[in-house]
Amino acid sequence: MPNKIIRSICYFTKKPSDKTVKKLSETTGLLASKDYEIQTKRICASGVSVKELGENISDKNILLNVGTLDLKAANKHLDDFFGESNISFNIELSKVEVTKECVDILFKIIKGNPEKTFNFSYVFNNAPSSPFFPSGNYTEEGFSIGLQLTNLSDNCNTIDEWFSEIRKVFAEINILFEGDKEFLGIDSSIAPLFNGKSSLRDFINKIGYDFSYSALTDNYLKITEFIKKENPRLVGLCGLMFPCLEDFGLAEEYEKGNFSAERNIFLSLHSGLGIDTYPIGINENQERIINILKTIQGLSNKYKKPLSCRFISDGKAKIGEKTEFNNQYLKDVVVREL
Repeated sequence: MPNKIIRSICYFTKKPSDKTVKKLSETTGLLASKDYEIQTKRICASGVSVKELGENISDKNILLNVGTLDLKAANKHLDDFFGESNISFNIELSKVEVTKECVDILFKIIKGNPEKTFNFSYVFNNAPSSPFFPSGNYTEEGFSIGLQLTNLSDNCNTIDEWFSEIRKVFAEINILFEGDKEFLGIDSSIAPLFNGKSSLRDFINKIGYDFSYSALTDNYLKITEFIKKENPRLVGLCGLMFPCLEDFGLAEEYEKGNFSAERNIFLSLHSGLGIDTYPIGINENQERIINILKTIQGLSNKYKKPLSCRFISDGKAKIGEKTEFNNQYLKDVVVREL
């Protein structure tokens, strides 16, 4: 089967070490033997600092995450965070008062090392054991798998044809690891990337829908219902991601004014996982960000739904200016006001 892509294999552990790296390598090798392309290998730890995690794992090709930190701990470890290019973390805001201090840390990152905005997110009622960063969070030992399911739509002209290809992959991975006690499951989130067959926006166009028109169809509801119902081993977030700058089709819609924060939140409320890789100007009104975080917090709590918020800045672009991210995973855009 072509286009079988694993976006992330992530091991969750309290004791990250070379033993964890070896387990990760063995799991990767097994999937590669079944013709899966492995994009990233990851480790999410618990109870270790940013510095300790970086020291414990010497392989810099492995993406790392210290999981959820409170504001005090996050501020304490910012300097180490700036120095470790492959480490991520998140801050859980579902049960705290959203204040200016919550937004201050974002702007500290923008000022101190803007590239690291890619490795930081706010989370609300976060789901455990997701292999997708920065939202990943440890609750038990083991590994989970995150797929790049959009690529399976390559030769499909309808949603149902795409679903048929996804079922095959779900079944194959479940059979492959059904006897492995460390296998936590599959996070069946739709994680788009770039353009063409890996872009969700481009697939929606392919099956006959303009993106703006599609926002008021039930296509996204069908997709999220399917990936939860048909996934034989649910773990993690299992929702639709709308990564504004990673899905280059979505980035184009953003520049046209078709992917506002409001539309992003609307789609996330019924099908998605929040605001993801969304551009922000260095001169954005911080009160506006506080209100957005409060809105997402309220919706997440009201509907008991995992949501997150990840804003991205290049540290230079103001509202109305074009970004220079120098990151292959992020499309440069002219930044709009939130």
